[in-house]
Amino acid sequence: MYSWEGGIDMLRTFWQLIVFGGLALVLLLLAPCMAATAYAQSQALSETASRISTFASGLDNPRGLAFGPDGNLYVAEAGEGGTNSANGKCTQVPAPVGPYTGGMTSRISKISPSGARSTVIDKLPSAKSNPKTGGEILGVSAVAFVGDTLYALLSGGGCSHGSPQETNGVFRVNGQQHTWQQIADLSHFIQTHLVKKPSADDFEPDGTWYSMIQENGRLYAVEPNHGELDRIETNGTISRIADISASQGHSVPTAVAFHNGDFYVGNLGLFPIQQGSAKILKITPSGQVSDETNGLTTVLGLSFDCKGQMYALENTVGKSMPAPGAGRIVRIASGGKLDTVASGLNFPTAMTFGPDGNLYVSNFGFGAGPGKGQIERIDAGIKCS
Repeated sequence: MYSWEGGIDMLRTFWQLIVFGGLALVLLLLAPCMAATAYAQSQALSETASRISTFASGLDNPRGLAFGPDGNLYVAEAGEGGTNSANGKCTQVPAPVGPYTGGMTSRISKISPSGARSTVIDKLPSAKSNPKTGGEILGVSAVAFVGDTLYALLSGGGCSHGSPQETNGVFRVNGQQHTWQQIADLSHFIQTHLVKKPSADDFEPDGTWYSMIQENGRLYAVEPNHGELDRIETNGTISRIADISASQGHSVPTAVAFHNGDFYVGNLGLFPIQQGSAKILKITPSGQVSDETNGLTTVLGLSFDCKGQMYALENTVGKSMPAPGAGRIVRIASGGKLDTVASGLNFPTAMTFGPDGNLYVSNFGFGAGPGKGQIERIDAGIKCS
């Protein structure tokens, strides 16, 4: 995610990574003192905002979230990267974001209704960008259920991320046996199905896949660095819904949701952050792209409540670069008006509605250090019958 995977262009690094890569998600360039300050601030969240409380802690760079049919919350954790290098073996991400080093430090956690964390599966590919750009992390980025089966989206794999044996893609999880099997090779897909307007400066050969949803038994993933929305069948077939770069350029699309027959995609944007420069696109199943809502900033999550109202998670508002306490969630009212639901979030990276009608948000999704990630629970003030 990164110019925070993209802006990781998520920082030109989390932002450039995620820009995301390279987010970019890089995910974000964060100074250690900034992360420490942000973490200290988080302890007062429940005191300063009565509708926000910490649901779970002890997570390693938490990203995408999904509630399972068992009522538990499943969390993609990007991990801590590693020391393995594939430099010289394949095309690397251009400096200063690359080269990456990789390791098997990513995992998926299960959070019980009481907030207790347990490991579903660990030792999954994770990658760390060049230390010169902050050493930001890519790993498992999203999770989704098709029926009772858990699927996950990997962005920390591939030769360009220091893991030549494990490419980026979608994999199926057998939680009881703690095993996983790749069903779709997304590294190969983007390398053989080029988008129209890739970003040459921070090009990610394996991509920096960020968000994934399930709809009608199919999986849909968005890739920020190349700029595309793709469909993945559970039999492994991959097809492109839309080349977002063709109409939007390097806008770093990061978040995807589905509502009333159409996809909605939000973008992170580039750095330094330009307030109000992000938008939400509507994409039809046939791939037609149009503007839905403008005037947002650094969007990393989208979700709809039980009444059909759309919410956007903004990673950083009012700052030129990611900063602690600058994340917020807005409800998009009629006419595109943005109503603030929650503010003061620290480097949030994803959100979803729970079966209880509350919003759940990955907080300290990057830059805070091992075990410092959290899930915040937010009362959005919506009552569902």
